[in-house]
Amino acid sequence: MIPFGMKSDTYCMLIHLSQLLSFVIPGLGIVVPIVLWAIGKDNEPQIDRHGKIVINWLISCLIYLVICFALTFVLVGFLLFIPLIIIIIVFPVIGGVKANSGIEWKYPLSIAFFK
Repeated sequence: MIPFGMKSDTYCMLIHLSQLLSFVIPGLGIVVPIVLWAIGKDNEPQIDRHGKIVINWLISCLIYLVICFALTFVLVGFLLFIPLIIIIIVFPVIGGVKANSGIEWKYPLSIAFFK
């Protein structure tokens, strides 16, 4: 059951936008989307699909951040952190807006770990 009787589109939007909580409290933007997905994935197939999209993106971001960090030792990583931080903000917002409209949007540059 989806909490508070909200529509599944709204719940999917919250899964996407909850990634931005890492800017408030570090790590929260990873834990909250996973918890929201785990709670709702058995209730609606749409929630399961959106949750997998977000989890794939979170894992991909972690990989990209590790690569950028490793490249900072050759001074290239500093330049790559800027666009990465921008897309870490922009992609969840786009995904949330589209999810609220009932559209499933797979993040560009996301590696498909869960299908």
